[in-house]
Amino acid sequence: MTENEISNIIIGLAIEIHKKLGPGLLENVYKECLFYKISKRGLFVEKEKALPLVFEEVNLDCGYRIDLLVEKKFLVEIKTVESLSVNHLAQTLTYLKLGNYKLGLLINFNESLLKNGIRRVINNL
Repeated sequence: MTENEISNIIIGLAIEIHKKLGPGLLENVYKECLFYKISKRGLFVEKEKALPLVFEEVNLDCGYRIDLLVEKKFLVEIKTVESLSVNHLAQTLTYLKLGNYKLGLLINFNESLLKNGIRRVINNL
């Protein structure tokens, strides 16, 4: 399954969750729901996946965690903020680079219309 196919599935599931729950809940609620729906869909998903930083050939555990990693290649970062900022996009791109992943989604569930809170983030390896 390609990253684009995974992306389409995740967006559909996120919209489904948002339609049922709406905005205003904690980030962890949406993360747990999305984790459940992805698992139920039959995809391999990891939650709070540790992301070490490699510096001068040394693995450093700096506490970075990917919200959801799907099929070991697709990153999902979840937010519940007033609006996505440049820092949120930078964080997601940094995670993509550190993990050597091509594509991810940054999803802000705190939007009245979820499509306004979804950003595809591409790592131009």
